[in-house]
Order: sequence, then structure tokens, then C-alpha cells
Amino acid sequence: MNRPWRSLVAVMICLVQVVPLYITVMVALKPQTDLSSYWAWPEQPAPGNFAQAIEDGHLVRAGLNTFVITAVSTLLVVILGAMAAYPLARHRSRLNAVVNTFILSILMIPALSLLVPLYVIFVKTQAISTYHGIILTHVTFNLPLSIFMYANFIRSIPRELDEAAVLDGCSIYSVFFRVILPLLKPVTVSVVLLTAGAVWNDFQYSLYFLQKPAMQVLTLSIASFFGISGSDPHVAAAGALLAIAPMILVYLVLQKYFVKGMIDGALKG
Repeated sequence: MNRPWRSLVAVMICLVQVVPLYITVMVALKPQTDLSSYWAWPEQPAPGNFAQAIEDGHLVRAGLNTFVITAVSTLLVVILGAMAAYPLARHRSRLNAVVNTFILSILMIPALSLLVPLYVIFVKTQAISTYHGIILTHVTFNLPLSIFMYANFIRSIPRELDEAAVLDGCSIYSVFFRVILPLLKPVTVSVVLLTAGAVWNDFQYSLYFLQKPAMQVLTLSIASFFGISGSDPHVAAAGALLAIAPMILVYLVLQKYFVKGMIDGALKG
């Protein structure tokens, strides 16, 4: 594909991503009495839409729940994923080959196909509307991709580093935490962004496993808020922007590591 076509395709992809966000911003900034086109800039911006969205949608409480669930889930996925990937990458055996195959097979299973048995288990263990229940669910379904990316990245790290550290008197845990883990920064950023994005934006599991109003996350609050605010899409759009803003900021801060980590984590090995 020559350069003009590449540029055209890139512009079209950007438009597909940017146009919905632009319209959402325009709608959020307009008062309910503004009947102009959603494409037009508001003549009199209405920042009060955001304050009303926070108050009526209980976004502070929902945001705190979302932050706690996302932070703990991401931390566990990073730690457990890296620790599980290290022996899988360093020791080639039939057992490890089977484990790697099993991990890849889990990635192919639709998560929603396990919703019913998971719900039954959570009801019996009284894990519905609890932090540990939803966090365990997110960790379970995000861990396979984390292990896969970490394992492929660790395979690219020379074994001589491990051997030199052992000769210096380091235990296997010291080798991992002092030698290997600091080298995993690029792929760790990718794992953090992918996991945090998936957990922050989750709706399907939160809908069934977080039934108490006090445990609602942002996606549930925004969904219910759109339902009760059907006559005022401007306030609903403001609430949606507030919900996606933190993840956009996180990505902008970490984006320079993201592509490198994705490539290294997926292709090295």
C-alpha cells in the first residue's frame, strides 16, 4: 500500500474514533434548551451539566468503587502474571508446554459463557456485591493475557543474567525481583493499560455481580443515569465524559511505553 492510501486509511480510522468523542463533548457542553446541531459549538456552554451529572448520578461514590476495584485487580494481575510467567519462560518442559497451551486456550473462551456458573458460585459463597468477588473475577479473566505477554518478554532476556545473579549469591526470588522485574517495565505498562482499561470499562460482570446501589461502579451509574435522564442527554453525556476522562489521562501519560511493550510482549520469544 503506497503512502497516500496509508494516510487516507489512517485519517479514516482517526475519524471513526474521534467523531463520537467530539459529538459527546458538544452535547455535554450544551444546555437542554439548545436545539442546534450536535456538530455545532455551543453558543453558551453549560458547565453545570457536569455538576448535575456528579450529583444525580452519584459519580463520586461510583468512581471510588471503580478506582478500588481497578487498582487492586491491576496490581494482582501484574504481580501474579509476572511471577507465573517467569518459571514458564525459563524452564522448558512438557508440563510447562501444557500449561502454556492451557493459558492460550483460556483466551479463546468467551467470558460470558461462564457467567451462569460463576453467578451460582458467588451466590453460594455470598460474594455478590463484594469487592473480593468482582476483583477475583477480573483477575481470573485478565491473568492469561498477562502471563502470555510476560512469558514471551522474559524469553528475550538472556539467561546469563540469572546465572550471574545466582553466582553472586541471589536466591531465585532475588533474581526475579532484583534482576528480571526491573527489566519488565515496557510490557508491564502494556499489561497495566490493558487490564485497567478492561476493568474500568467493565459492564457485563458488574451488572450481575454488583447489585447493591452502594457497590455500583461508573459503568452501571452511567447506564442507569442514561435511563433516568433520557429527556436530558446533555447531562448524561457530561457524566459519560467524566467516566472516561481518567483512563484517557492514564493512557496519555503511559502511551510512549505502550506500543513498545505490546510489540515486545507479543512477538519476542
